[in-house]
Amino acid sequence: MNSTWYVTFEVRKRGLLLRERSPRETKTFATEAEAKAFARAKLDDGLAVFAGTINPHLPRRLIPASGIAAWLAEEQDGAATPGTSDAD
Repeated sequence: MNSTWYVTFEVRKRGLLLRERSPRETKTFATEAEAKAFARAKLDDGLAVFAGTINPHLPRRLIPASGIAAWLAEEQDGAATPGTSDAD
């Protein structure tokens, strides 16, 4: 499976940890639809989420936490929405 999208989300602390761990975790996905479904679930859990495409996939997209709701709402037409970044 070639992953082209990633979703990074915050990890809530549970109990006492013997070692420090990253406050974020990232999962990768083959399609934007899979990434959106996962991001929607994490957002519904109240977690901070951001997403984007994995290099060298073009066009590059970075969806910051402030733009996740708009990204999830956009139709599958591939149009960029405010709050997203298309970098070359």
